[in-house]
Amino acid sequence: MIDLHGFENLLLQGTIVTVKLTFTALALGLVLGLLGATAKLSDTFIFRWMGNSYSTLVRGLPEFLVVLSFYFGASHVLMMIASKFGYDEYIEVSGFVAGFVALGFIFGAYASELFRGAIIAIPKGQAEAARALGMSEFQTFFRITLPQVWRIALPGLGNLFMILMKDTALVSVVGLEELLRVTAFAVGRTKEPFTFYLAAAVIYLVLTSVASFGLRHLEKRASTGVRELAS
Repeated sequence: MIDLHGFENLLLQGTIVTVKLTFTALALGLVLGLLGATAKLSDTFIFRWMGNSYSTLVRGLPEFLVVLSFYFGASHVLMMIASKFGYDEYIEVSGFVAGFVALGFIFGAYASELFRGAIIAIPKGQAEAARALGMSEFQTFFRITLPQVWRIALPGLGNLFMILMKDTALVSVVGLEELLRVTAFAVGRTKEPFTFYLAAAVIYLVLTSVASFGLRHLEKRASTGVRELAS
């Protein structure tokens, strides 16, 4: 049995922060991914340019740099805006907010490509048939296109989710007490790096294992009707 010298609660708190950070970033990333994919497939040039620029720019930058840019850049932008209203005090963005926005921004850039490919894979005749039945473009997207996009893109999104969960460790550099940061704190106090980094590795493996099980369940549910139809 690993002796954690009373740091069990600290590691648990760090794990909870990691899970919260992962799911808030996931929610933001899914929204940005759908918006990015829709922009890339738009008939309007400016929207296509914005969608392609977003994914190209973010995927071309180190994720560590993106996290730092959001943490320090957000404070700078907010101070510039506040100064217009006569507010001159320093505004600090919390590590959690900067972290989930940065990670969600990164996730969305990669997810936009998955969603774009999934939308293209759906036969255009389905949308045409829906409009022939009187559905608006909005109704067609949410009733016909989106459910199929979810099924097609889910395996790829699952891989991105696993990467996102591990990338939460990057946010430790801005002071957020997620799992890796509290582990480093425990190492500094006990001088037992192998013990605590091994414990952190086990926790990450448990989290990813649970996530893998959940993703397989989602994929199975998403493909139920398709499998029955094929059989």
